[in-house]
Amino acid sequence: FLDHAATWSGDTEAVWAEAGTAVARFGYATLRDRANRLSGALATLGVGVGDRVGTLAWNTRHHLEVYYGVMGMGAVCHTLNPRLTPAQLATMIVEADDRVLAVAADLLPLARQVLPDCQGVRHVIVLDAEATDHDLSLETLLRDHGAPHRWGDFDEHAPAGLCYTSGTTGRPKGVIYTHRSNYLHTLRALQADAFAITARDTLLLGVPMFHANGWGLPFAAPAAGTKLVLPGRNLDGASLARLIRDEGVTVAVGVQTLWLGLVDYLDRTSEEVPTLQRVVIGGSACPEALVARLESRLGARVQASWGMTELSPLGTIAPPASTFPAGSAGRPPVGLDLKLTDASGVTLPE
Repeated sequence: FLDHAATWSGDTEAVWAEAGTAVARFGYATLRDRANRLSGALATLGVGVGDRVGTLAWNTRHHLEVYYGVMGMGAVCHTLNPRLTPAQLATMIVEADDRVLAVAADLLPLARQVLPDCQGVRHVIVLDAEATDHDLSLETLLRDHGAPHRWGDFDEHAPAGLCYTSGTTGRPKGVIYTHRSNYLHTLRALQADAFAITARDTLLLGVPMFHANGWGLPFAAPAAGTKLVLPGRNLDGASLARLIRDEGVTVAVGVQTLWLGLVDYLDRTSEEVPTLQRVVIGGSACPEALVARLESRLGARVQASWGMTELSPLGTIAPPASTFPAGSAGRPPVGLDLKLTDASGVTLPE
């Protein structure tokens, strides 16, 4: 996906923002170059095919570079949820056998609580600040050891990513994403009746990259040549409104609570987000009254979706121009089907 984007959409912008203000702009060609040189740098740390690299980070430029740098070389990107407890994170890191941990600077205190119980972690990379003690900063690593690295010398069924479930049905379980599953999921997501993003769109990625590959959109956006806006840690209404307005966002993706905060802010300030055309929501079912309020206040179509970590995660989605009844999460894109059973596994009538 990134090779394609670098070749055919190399100057298309990706934007990293903090508190609603852009702090970095870069094209897909630049992203590809830095991510590829990061693969070379990671190789000097002993990272190889199949090794796990953990990330404890937000939706930022450096996190996206780690995504591609790790996966492109055949290692496994293990995204960790910073909202979990230190004990939970330590259990996941040990079970996954993470060798390297890439950490956002503001999450270093959390990492410091976790690391004493994770003896297998050999290196800590600080993503967006200078490192201290024995850690490495990503920029220093790139400067001193970044080198071109051959991508793709592995089987398509090789693991690319690892994400633990949220534990809603029991103990969190590790889900492996292969390169093949990521590719097929991206093809499904880009269908005209699914996420349907194009090179004419600007996508605000409000869903966290540490959960289910950010709904696969860090892959889909470059594949389509879509301008990608990464909001960092700040997802309050004021920050979202400023980003949507300043960057000309046409499609925004995230759980419903984000957009509730946005419309509350717009109601208080009488501001508008005129470029916004669609909002894709997921997670829990969205009440009809809230959908109506979002669509009325934002002037945008709300697309409901449903998925699971194990599905990469898109399961069903309402088409952009949909006649589905309110409250429906749509239908599965081609390549995916559903079967409903009772508690004993007997298939139910359609």
